[in-house]
Amino acid sequence: MSQAKQFTLTAVQALADGVLRLRFADGQTLQVDVNPIVRQHPTLRDLADPATFARVQVGEWGASVQWAGRDDLELAADNLRARAVEQAGGYSHELLWNWMARHQLTLDAAAQALGLSRRMLAYYRSGEKPVPRTVALACLGWEAEQRRVA
Repeated sequence: MSQAKQFTLTAVQALADGVLRLRFADGQTLQVDVNPIVRQHPTLRDLADPATFARVQVGEWGASVQWAGRDDLELAADNLRARAVEQAGGYSHELLWNWMARHQLTLDAAAQALGLSRRMLAYYRSGEKPVPRTVALACLGWEAEQRRVA
């Protein structure tokens, strides 16, 4: 299975209190607090047990993390990276996906709305390049302008 390096895990370590240290194939090491995810999804409640949480491992092909070899305790690497970026105060690729979906924008329309090239927006949306603060703010400004015009 081929997937982008920025979403391929090479190592995971359980830290105290529901925090994971993730290392990705692109060289980035990030920390993510998974407690909000565990609280939101009752099927993951076993992860609240420190002994179970400590048994984290990289899932097949580096596409996820799993606990205790259980398929029902699994979180996707791309989602974990997005949460880690957001928890660190950054803007994840998911911000662009969600913004485009919310406004039913194609890649071309979104690029035009933000004053970006289609290619650059595709890099940001894919997670291949980090989303700059200016792009995140442009999304908010565009939304405000749409509300004002409507």
